[in-house]
Amino acid sequence: MSDPTPPGKPVTRARLVASRFAANRLAVAGLGVLALLYLVAFLVPPFLSWDYQVIDYGHALEAPGARHWFGTNSIGQDVLAQTLRGLQKSLTIGLLVAVLASVIAAVVGSVAGYFGGWAERAISWGVDLLLVLPSFLIIAIASPLFLGRSWLFLVLLLALFSWMLSARVVRALTISLKQREFVIAAQYMGASPAKVIFSHILPNVASFLIIDTTLTVGAAILTETGLSFFGFGVQPPDISLGTLIAEGSFAALPFPWLFVFAGGALVVTVLAANFAGDGLRDAFDPGAQIGAQQ
Repeated sequence: MSDPTPPGKPVTRARLVASRFAANRLAVAGLGVLALLYLVAFLVPPFLSWDYQVIDYGHALEAPGARHWFGTNSIGQDVLAQTLRGLQKSLTIGLLVAVLASVIAAVVGSVAGYFGGWAERAISWGVDLLLVLPSFLIIAIASPLFLGRSWLFLVLLLALFSWMLSARVVRALTISLKQREFVIAAQYMGASPAKVIFSHILPNVASFLIIDTTLTVGAAILTETGLSFFGFGVQPPDISLGTLIAEGSFAALPFPWLFVFAGGALVVTVLAANFAGDGLRDAFDPGAQIGAQQ
């Protein structure tokens, strides 16, 4: 009779999540493409022959070729350099908005769920009010107030209208977690509410926050692109994918390279972020995928 197989190393939650994520080829591809886009956007521009602001006089609206791989725009600027610069700005804005919105959601949702009572009612009322307001319209109206200022004000505006649904989920998770033995034990030992929230509650909702941040990147990039397309987002002389798409849309038929490359970069970026976010969701909570299919 053969000896029983010796037990292997215990499977940790991190290893289990990583194996689930690795099994999802679409999610792995999405994460890889997203990482590649970040690397290309920030590392390639210094090696290009043309800066995004340099004008190549006498070569305006030149089709893609050996001199300008993506062609030139209406004043002779290199479209490849412009696209990478726009991708830099859109990726940066998307990431900052996603992180800031998740931080706000984590703090507000955990405070509402932990304290309950009037604090929960007041926060829930504020969240409901913000959810019914037309956020895109409000941002468009408020954006002229920040003309000439840093694009970080746009990040702040977008984040202020991107956290409410996530805060509701964090609140529900907090209400469940505060009944757990380890939270009750921490309270019994005299831990302050802030200590309980930041040391015991939030670490246990970190998986949701990671998923939420990843999915919010794509949504934030789309929102920024829409605002910039209508002239309410990133302002000249700076550029983003939205400003490039807006400029190229007026000549998309006779000069398609003005529109195609920026539009393609936007589509690929948003799809990659969504695939990666969906993969993380399924890896952390495989039941979510089963429930969605039923």
